[in-house]
Amino acid sequence: MLRTEGISVFYGAIQALNDVSIEVKQGEIVAIIGSNGAGKSTLLRTISGLLRPRTGEIFFEDQPIHETPPHEIVKLGISHSPEGRRIFTNMSVMENLQLGAITRKDAGIAADLEDVMKRFPRLRERIKQNAGTMSGGEQQMLAIGRALMSRPRLLLLDEPSLGLAPNLVTEIFRIVTDINGDGTTVLIVEQNAHRALEIAHRAYVLETGNIVLTDTGKNLLANPKVKEAYLGG
Repeated sequence: MLRTEGISVFYGAIQALNDVSIEVKQGEIVAIIGSNGAGKSTLLRTISGLLRPRTGEIFFEDQPIHETPPHEIVKLGISHSPEGRRIFTNMSVMENLQLGAITRKDAGIAADLEDVMKRFPRLRERIKQNAGTMSGGEQQMLAIGRALMSRPRLLLLDEPSLGLAPNLVTEIFRIVTDINGDGTTVLIVEQNAHRALEIAHRAYVLETGNIVLTDTGKNLLANPKVKEAYLGG
């Protein structure tokens, strides 16, 4: 469904990704794990068109997208829930969700809005509330809900559990699994490597801009090197 072929990305003179090749098959949850500064968020931002690779190519359903503008990438079926949530804090929950569907003109928007509120009942309770007044967990649900409103076939999730209480982390990962079970392919970047590997069909380990390991989520959970570096021994 998605593949990056040898992409290298720079911030000025600083290289953030080096010859990175990954693939995501339809129906999978694929996780990218690694330490802070490894390039995980850069990879998602490059896939969604916010950054451009200096070298290499990105294909979505065999169509090259590495020179495609971000709003056109959304129209193709890729939606990005960014690190730090990045919701519109001075707008209501409803307005944030409506903005998620801004590239759509079809008749299914109202039904998808209802689906998002069924999946996130707290958003229904706070539908008229200013998004900036909600808790961190609620804002994360809104960020994912907003991303779902474009009706993506591939959902990019960047650190969805960051800064959340343990009970909310459990809920977020359950929701991600449910979204995947309903047919949406997921590429997730997570510092909570243990939780990410538990739900991932496959995963990649990114270190200082390089892919150093790839395997099934289950095998990486049991890998001694991964345990020592990312799972606390």
